[in-house]
Amino acid sequence: MRKIFAIIAICAVATSCGEKKEEKKEGGFEMNRAKKEVQVETKSETVPVDLNNKGIGPITSVEFAEEIDTEMAAVGEAKYSAICTACHMANQRMIGPALAGVYDRRSPEWVMNMILNPDGMLKEDPIAIALYEEYNKAVMLNQNLSEEEARAVAEYLRTL
Repeated sequence: MRKIFAIIAICAVATSCGEKKEEKKEGGFEMNRAKKEVQVETKSETVPVDLNNKGIGPITSVEFAEEIDTEMAAVGEAKYSAICTACHMANQRMIGPALAGVYDRRSPEWVMNMILNPDGMLKEDPIAIALYEEYNKAVMLNQNLSEEEARAVAEYLRTL
């Protein structure tokens, strides 16, 4: 009796797992393994470029010299390597945006305010909010840098 139930169970499983067969006009059979592709439309919102937005925070004016201050940039590079590279790369998106050419998209004041006041920026600044949405709601953490350290990082970003 057990053997009969086992055979019936095996036949039922084999039958239910089989693929649909379609008859060919020539009399043979062909396995239909075509998968239906489901295309999902993704909504791609681009973050606007705005060089006039100074952001929310303590920085209201930043003046870059024509030449890069290499000493300041070296200090900024060390700070960037220590705290920023977990989320940012120069030329590739990661958790946060790529930072090469950031001054083609953002004002220096905006960049420094984002470094110094990410919490306030994410609450009130439309570009910071758009970036937050674009980067899967990843929050930029406040690293509690001084204005001098943020300025050094901003100088380093000019070299990317």
